[in-house]
Amino acid sequence: MALVPFPHKTPAPSPDDDLDGVRDGDYAPDADAVDDGARMSFLDHLDELRRRIVYALIAVLTGFVIAFVFIDRLFDFIMRPLQQMLPPGATMVYTDPAEAFMLYIKIALIAGLCLASPAVMAQVWLFVAPGLYSHEKKWAIPFVLMSSLCFVGGAAFSHYVVFPLTWRFFASFTTEILTFMPRIEPAFAIYLRLLLAFGVVFQMPTLVLFLARMGVLTAGFMVRNFKYAVLLIIIISAVVTPDGGGVSLVAMAGPLVLLYIFSIGLAWLVGRKRKTET
Repeated sequence: MALVPFPHKTPAPSPDDDLDGVRDGDYAPDADAVDDGARMSFLDHLDELRRRIVYALIAVLTGFVIAFVFIDRLFDFIMRPLQQMLPPGATMVYTDPAEAFMLYIKIALIAGLCLASPAVMAQVWLFVAPGLYSHEKKWAIPFVLMSSLCFVGGAAFSHYVVFPLTWRFFASFTTEILTFMPRIEPAFAIYLRLLLAFGVVFQMPTLVLFLARMGVLTAGFMVRNFKYAVLLIIIISAVVTPDGGGVSLVAMAGPLVLLYIFSIGLAWLVGRKRKTET
């Protein structure tokens, strides 16, 4: 009985094979796809995440130390306008012995976070970058700059616009019977809540730009779901703002809708650029 030989098949190269000497016609992956980040194991990703978190914390700690050197000026910058908006004769008080000291620490920590925001955003990008193609990594500097400016811009908008409106709203209930003498800890808690909320939600253009560049989000999708986005913005504003439905809600929802419209334009520009590149 004659044996019929099986046809010879050249096995596809494994990821561990040397791709430098690939012959014409053999399988060869895209050069952009051959990236060190694609071969990182789960433990490598965890180690990379730990390292980026440590670097971000070091940056925040450095900013905290720098801010604490100027803590008296920062305290006056935040708290003095609050005292000036109180009714005549009213003042801010603290009832716990450590309350004023902890307030100084929190102010220095928030100022340090604002100072370290470019370094923190850079660590975020460095963690994400290994999973990107080489032509997408050039967006590192725009991402870091835009995210930092949006965070600082949101914090500044909260400090100069939203919080004064909210504070005047709370102080307006003063009568002959009621005297508004707020404690510094709850007052700063409201200030901090609004500051961080606006710093985060003002990242919408940065997030949309990144997702549109990755091809996950398009301007057409955002336009078609505009009414749902507005509803979601109102819900988020009601949850985040301290009055839950007063002036701070309007002060947050209005700029967010404008940012959403601006983000639609960014997604359209990025989508158009992607088409020209392809």
